[in-house]
Amino acid sequence: MDISILLAFQNFRNGIGIIFVDFFKKMTFFGELNTTLVFLGIIYWCISKELGTYLMMGWSGNRLVNGFLKVTFCAYRPWIRDPRIIPHGDSMLTATGYSFPSGHSTNAASIFGGTAMKTDLSRPTRVALFVVVLLVGLSRMFLGVHTPQDILIGISASLLVMFLSLKLMNWLDSNPSKDILVACIGIALSIALAVYAALKNYPVDYDANGKIIVEGAKMANDTFKAVGWVSAFLIGWVLEKRFVGFTTETTAVKKLGRALFGLLGYYSVSFVLNSQIKLWLSGPAATIITCFLQMFYISFLFPFCIKKFEKAEI
Repeated sequence: MDISILLAFQNFRNGIGIIFVDFFKKMTFFGELNTTLVFLGIIYWCISKELGTYLMMGWSGNRLVNGFLKVTFCAYRPWIRDPRIIPHGDSMLTATGYSFPSGHSTNAASIFGGTAMKTDLSRPTRVALFVVVLLVGLSRMFLGVHTPQDILIGISASLLVMFLSLKLMNWLDSNPSKDILVACIGIALSIALAVYAALKNYPVDYDANGKIIVEGAKMANDTFKAVGWVSAFLIGWVLEKRFVGFTTETTAVKKLGRALFGLLGYYSVSFVLNSQIKLWLSGPAATIITCFLQMFYISFLFPFCIKKFEKAEI
């Protein structure tokens, strides 16, 4: 049934639905990993440190859950399952790893759904945020890269994790000294996931020419990314909390400066430093280290720079 639904979307997309392609390509952008990391950074540095911390905590939990489910179920992408499915344009470029559950839906539910849960917003604003989540999920089906099951579980599981993360953050407000315990548990889970992803057996299927259709080790790359991001966030979160203590209670001009310089540093780490690291290392080690540096920059290094630079200005 899921393939039938995607074929219906495909027929619509290739017919009168062509007018919606640009719209859904823009919507899928809101669930991409770099977009998510940029949103997290801007919120954490410039808008609300409390909201940003919660979103990063929930998103980290969701990346672990998403990574675990991907390498556990090893669901092939729709076009591998049925050659009649032809994703639109270059949509396959952002469709990495196994198909189930959808990473884009996970990201959107974490950021937009999590914000709707956390903040005291008007009803129309909350509805609008949840509509964005649904549209990101719908865009993945419209473009032909995910099945309805991928989207449904991706969104549902992510919203549940965000709800639990909100409860966790409220508990930590009353028990601030437990931050190290929470970090240690999260890092232990990350290490366990890395070991699981590295050692488990992956399905091996061949095409008519005897060529392996999907290499499990490559498909597990998204799971190794999660290990790097999550461990970096938890370490950076504890270090910032105990040794930096920056605040988002500042002027609009300083917030703008933070956004500009913060993003400059983020892209330098992501596309310059990490590119060099990948020349020296490969495999899971390169993936974990480069993702660790991305998130450690967001959660600790740039906040550390903020504190030092803005203190020097006074």
